[in-house]
Amino acid sequence: MNRSALKRRQLLELLGIGAGSSAAAMLLPQLEVRSSSTAAGNAALPFVPVRAPLPLPADGLSAAEQRRIYRTFNVDDKLLVPEGYRAELLAVWGDPLATGRFGFNNDYLAFQPLPSGRALLSINFEYISPQTWSAGFSEAVGTPLPLEPLQQALASRGGSIDVASLATSDPLRPLIEAVARAAMADLGIGVLELEQGSSGWRRLGGSRYERRIDGLSGLSQQEQSMRCSGPAAAVFRHSQPLGYRDGLGERIIGTFANCAGGTTPWGTVLSAEENFQSQVPEAVYADGSAVFPEARPFRWDGARLDGLGNPFGLAGNKYGWMVEFDPLEPSKPAVKHSLLGRFRHEAVAVVTRPGEPLVLYSGCDRHGGHFYRFVSEGLVQDPLDRTNSRLFAAGRLEVARFNAEGSGTWITLEATTAVQPQSPSHYERFGWQQPTVLPHSDRQRSGSEALNSDAELQAYRSRYKNLGDLYPLGGDDVKAQLRQQGAILIDAHLAANAAGATACPRPEDTDIDPINGDLLIAFTAAGRDDSGCSDPAVFRGPKGESLWPHGWVMRLSDGGASRGASFRWRMVAAGGLPWEGGLGFSHPDNLAFDPSGNLWLVTDRSGGADLDVFGNNSCWLLPRAGAMAGQALCFAIGPVGCELCGPCFDSEARTLFLAVQHPGEGQGVRQGKEVEAQAHSLVDRNGQRFEQLRWVPLGSNWPSGVPARPPRPGVVAIRRLDSRALLS
Repeated sequence: MNRSALKRRQLLELLGIGAGSSAAAMLLPQLEVRSSSTAAGNAALPFVPVRAPLPLPADGLSAAEQRRIYRTFNVDDKLLVPEGYRAELLAVWGDPLATGRFGFNNDYLAFQPLPSGRALLSINFEYISPQTWSAGFSEAVGTPLPLEPLQQALASRGGSIDVASLATSDPLRPLIEAVARAAMADLGIGVLELEQGSSGWRRLGGSRYERRIDGLSGLSQQEQSMRCSGPAAAVFRHSQPLGYRDGLGERIIGTFANCAGGTTPWGTVLSAEENFQSQVPEAVYADGSAVFPEARPFRWDGARLDGLGNPFGLAGNKYGWMVEFDPLEPSKPAVKHSLLGRFRHEAVAVVTRPGEPLVLYSGCDRHGGHFYRFVSEGLVQDPLDRTNSRLFAAGRLEVARFNAEGSGTWITLEATTAVQPQSPSHYERFGWQQPTVLPHSDRQRSGSEALNSDAELQAYRSRYKNLGDLYPLGGDDVKAQLRQQGAILIDAHLAANAAGATACPRPEDTDIDPINGDLLIAFTAAGRDDSGCSDPAVFRGPKGESLWPHGWVMRLSDGGASRGASFRWRMVAAGGLPWEGGLGFSHPDNLAFDPSGNLWLVTDRSGGADLDVFGNNSCWLLPRAGAMAGQALCFAIGPVGCELCGPCFDSEARTLFLAVQHPGEGQGVRQGKEVEAQAHSLVDRNGQRFEQLRWVPLGSNWPSGVPARPPRPGVVAIRRLDSRALLS
């Protein structure tokens, strides 16, 4: 079987069908169209795929044509969509929104229809890209920030400071607070209203549904604080913690690092707090209490803007959760559900069936992160019942153990669970020296400890038999039991390490197949760092590579919601170069099924010369049926330095909404028409290697296209010019 046929069959498996089956509303200068030449078989779809920067199996070109056409390539700093389609900017960083503004680095999007041709769009605002944020702040927001004087003042201190160590009269304090407040105001969650006209969706200003929850919501107005459900609330209320106590009890200030998300069947939205550790300390004590804010000082050195929680004394154990809010009730407090665990949350998919427990899946986006599911104690009666949110308050959190042959089991994270982590010798079989990272063996100390040998691990296990030994009761009453479970949930990643969960390659997103109910999981990339790496016995490249930097998509068939249940899994798609066994994209990130069951996928490949061959991040369609079923088709390519994320559709699939995040990240603002030359070695469909000369803009000016004007993240709506459904 040739490689192209194998990849097509894998894609058909991805879509759950057999190989034999058929089945600001103004167009700105940098929202353009770009198509490849007509490809054989594309007549089954209403568009010709956008030309990617490298030869693809589905580009419809002969080997000779591939060598000729791809010999040179010009990368654009534009959002490219197929001919016959139009991309319109709905909102951009700095636009007014509720009592604040449309934030920075928009990510997850949730579309929810309302009557009379209206709808709500919920948006996550994830993090600050210091270079482009500082360059564009004055234009986007309309006020300057003291960034340069603050950077100069901090230079003699190494660029960072624990604000609590400063005297109240220190002139640094107002500078730090101004910058930190401005940055926190650009993070969190937003809700805006749309209305549909003859030319598509446009924003409706002044809506009663508009809402803005930012990184400091509740700090000055207590009624805007967030709530906590589940056992972690008992930890927050405890009056004698081992570590830091913020004095707020279970009240929580704000949300930030909001990356992926999901919509529940009953209409609420879940927002995942991912890389919170950049702004507050991640480590906790055995009782779940936070380390002191000084462990993550405020930093601004021109390149990094970190420790935004430090000036406000935010407790690190209150971040890293899944946040639920109701777009229809802007005055209702958002809730952080602690039974969903605290870790670097990505990927959320909810399953509700009448008469069964609610099940939620989520992943931890880090090297060696884990894949989790929550199973509610109560049963779902009606999946559309808006009171189903109460089911998040009681249940159990489980973590996946994948077996190499395609099976797996769920491990409950609770006090009686045995300590049985993966050993360092497991990785030595693959030629690696990878320590086992566990909760620190001195349980009076916070954080983790790296064990480098099986002997050290055996000594650790002789002291700690189960998770209850690592997270002791601290009392003999019901409150103590709640605090113990709360501590395990707060330290979920290290507890999962100790329980023997499988280390995964950055699980980024999940979606439920609407046709057969299977779970699809995007694993972005296998990599290593001091804190962990993915298990090379499970996650291997197309040719058996132990580290595969281009990612996979997995199909998981769960075996039920009972305790200790098993599941089956298989890899059905691999990122990477086509001539190396991949599908032509790298770093699969967000997934979305349209109403017809076609899979859409966006990529998030970061910098690095070895990944430049893939060009700008992009959006791909994997048709479920028809002449192009089993192919990966490039539908859109983003501007320079950006990530496309948050794909979602309106009810009739006439519009694809995308978030254009961090344009210009890495190179910053493009001055003039500056470009750099890149040389790439490519391979045609006959296996013949040839060289490509590629011209790449240095930086971005998206969406304005005006040289020297700073780029700004924004949300776009893509539709057909004839107003028909995207794929009809």
